[in-house]
Amino acid sequence: MTKVSDLRAKTDDQLTEELGNLKREQFNLRFQAATSQLEKSSRVKEVRRDIARIKTLQNERSRSAAK
Repeated sequence: MTKVSDLRAKTDDQLTEELGNLKREQFNLRFQAATSQLEKSSRVKEVRRDIARIKTLQNERSRSAAK
């Protein structure tokens, strides 16, 4: 699980890259769950929340830039 303070220290490009990696991992986890090969089901929840954290931070930054 990624902390918000760690995410705030990253640049916009790094956040976008991290978001892409997490979405790819989320897809793989969904695929593993569908084929009953998922070992850690809690990881699905962690990845989903990390994606939400990054999107929230990106939204905050875009709103502050618009002001």
